[in-house]
Amino acid sequence: MGYRIFLAGGSGAIGRSLVPQLLGAGHQVTATTRRAAKAAELRALGADAVVVDVFDVGGLRAAVAAAKPEIVIHQLTDLPPGLDPALMGEAIIANARVRNEGTRNLVEAAKAAGARRLIAQSIAWVYAPGPEPHAETDPLDSGADGGRGISVGGVIALERQVLEAPMTGIVLRYGHLYGPGTGAETAADPAVHVDAAAYAALLAVERSSQGAFNVAEPSTYLNTGKAVSELGWRTDFRLAS
Repeated sequence: MGYRIFLAGGSGAIGRSLVPQLLGAGHQVTATTRRAAKAAELRALGADAVVVDVFDVGGLRAAVAAAKPEIVIHQLTDLPPGLDPALMGEAIIANARVRNEGTRNLVEAAKAAGARRLIAQSIAWVYAPGPEPHAETDPLDSGADGGRGISVGGVIALERQVLEAPMTGIVLRYGHLYGPGTGAETAADPAVHVDAAAYAALLAVERSSQGAFNVAEPSTYLNTGKAVSELGWRTDFRLAS
């Protein structure tokens, strides 16, 4: 039997891969976008589309309440197409705000709607310097400064709020994305194909317990054994073309 799922960030690269995976598994999906033009794309995939901004507290709460989700999935980011270096300075700040303030708004909306599980996108290259490969129990780089410090601060805020929410909280620490919709055919380690990243979120809907999971291809930087053993995740998963 499928779940009612509220997918925040359905029109992003991971969201566009995740929607057909969730629907194919028998789940009912309400997916969000900030742009009306993207709503038609989500409906074409088979999702119920909602145009809402995560910083619109009232609108977000109403949208989540209307969806009556058992599970909320947080795939929201605010990054420029292709991670354009000329735009990344401002984007780092905007993205950290999504991870902090946006996550807080989404958690509150999920709580009010009675959701039982919250799955959130994080990143895997924010561990503090230390022995490698890094496991999920290793500390994050809270002492970083500059742009990295802003990014890590946003990640720490997101993960804390998800894992401390009064529901099952699951954090997926993704590697650098590549594949359709990402603007990249390859990525630096730790890397993960966008379809495989979305697949981890699908698996987390039913198979995982509270906690964080490294989701990336094998590398000397990261230990991904937990995702493989507990989620049954595969790095080679791809949507059929």
